[in-house]
Amino acid sequence: MSKKRKIMNAIKYIVLGLLSFLSIFPFFWMIVAATNRSVDVTRGTLIPGNYFMNNVKTLLASDLNYLLAFRNSIIIAVVTTAVAMIVSSAAGYAFEVYKTSTREKVFNFILLSMMVPFAALMVPLFRLFSKFNSMGALKIIGLNSPGAVIIISVATAFLIFFFRQNTKTFPKELIEASRIDGLGEFNIFLKVYMPTMKSTYAAALVVTFMSSWNSYLWPLIALQSPEKRTLPLVLSAFGSSYTPDYGMMMTAVVIATLPTAIIFFLMQKQFVAGMTGSVKG
Repeated sequence: MSKKRKIMNAIKYIVLGLLSFLSIFPFFWMIVAATNRSVDVTRGTLIPGNYFMNNVKTLLASDLNYLLAFRNSIIIAVVTTAVAMIVSSAAGYAFEVYKTSTREKVFNFILLSMMVPFAALMVPLFRLFSKFNSMGALKIIGLNSPGAVIIISVATAFLIFFFRQNTKTFPKELIEASRIDGLGEFNIFLKVYMPTMKSTYAAALVVTFMSSWNSYLWPLIALQSPEKRTLPLVLSAFGSSYTPDYGMMMTAVVIATLPTAIIFFLMQKQFVAGMTGSVKG
């Protein structure tokens, strides 16, 4: 190996090392801060302490109901993800498999909705969901209910587009063979399409769960009672106090990060395969 090549490789490794350090350092600092007192965090200490359990006790004893918010976030994220997988995948499958004269027009209209910023939809959505509160059965998706947060995330334009693009790699011969064997369209989708596209579902599951778990703006508007708040709202409230306890705040953030981290690392291989459009049988 030439001297010039060695120098170039050394520069690459140095740059990659610096970028890796910059990526990992915020997580390292967050974990270290969760083990220290607030005064140690403000001093900028980078040495792990032994106050983690004290911070946990302080967190659970706070009047912001952290555990209740954690439960609310789990319920909303799990239900949103489960329903979104069914609804959005069915829409993406239908757009690709069933050919109609208006298919592309409807699909383009859905894609166009991605161009509209959510800030422009907040007032119309608020007025719409506020009317559901006085409409009997629709009260379950009215304001100040988990349904109001769940319903707007179960059929996003991105998920429909994602499933349709991945369905292009799905062997259409399997559909024809299933029809010949006498399977109905619903059973084809349920028993043939879904098991075959499991890597796509895994990628969509990770993205949807993380998006729902970290959602802040719409829950802030829709969930008005303290007992209905999700974790991002509670974490925001921790930082708004006159003298914030940074050790407790970082402990709350570390615990809030665990579900998404666990899901991502458990499904990392399937996530990569799904994002690259692979089909796993």
